[in-house]
Amino acid sequence: MGEAWASPIQKGLSHGKRLRIYRGRDRGDGISSQLACLLIGGGIGAILALLFAPKSGQELRNDIADATRKGIDRSREAATQLGSKAGEYYEATRERATEFYDTASEKASEAAASAREAASRQVGSVSAAIEAGKKAYVEEKRKTELSGRSGVQPNYEKKG
Repeated sequence: MGEAWASPIQKGLSHGKRLRIYRGRDRGDGISSQLACLLIGGGIGAILALLFAPKSGQELRNDIADATRKGIDRSREAATQLGSKAGEYYEATRERATEFYDTASEKASEAAASAREAASRQVGSVSAAIEAGKKAYVEEKRKTELSGRSGVQPNYEKKG
């Protein structure tokens, strides 16, 4: 493409960049749209070839019927191939999803187990603190009772 024919936007782009821009456009790259375009183009070409060929009416009708049968056969073959590819993609996707689910489930189980361990450690330390508090209370109570019997008042120092 010469510089005289290039648009102002294309003048600043290298060939590779222009190609990437073209590929980035939405061209309907799905296999079904490509298959439909192929069949439509083939059908139009076949009809035009038959219409412009110098043949009698009976020969033309036979040719149209043959072309229609061939088109139907090709369509069935393409549909079968498309179905098998779709089945393969489905299986591969299903397997990957199962793997992801199993991995996520395993990680969640590990996280739950470590959370349970941490909680049991906390419960153990809280239980130990409660028991220590009970022992301290009983000891202070015992001291207070002993001091009350001997007539000595407990000595509480003021902090402050």
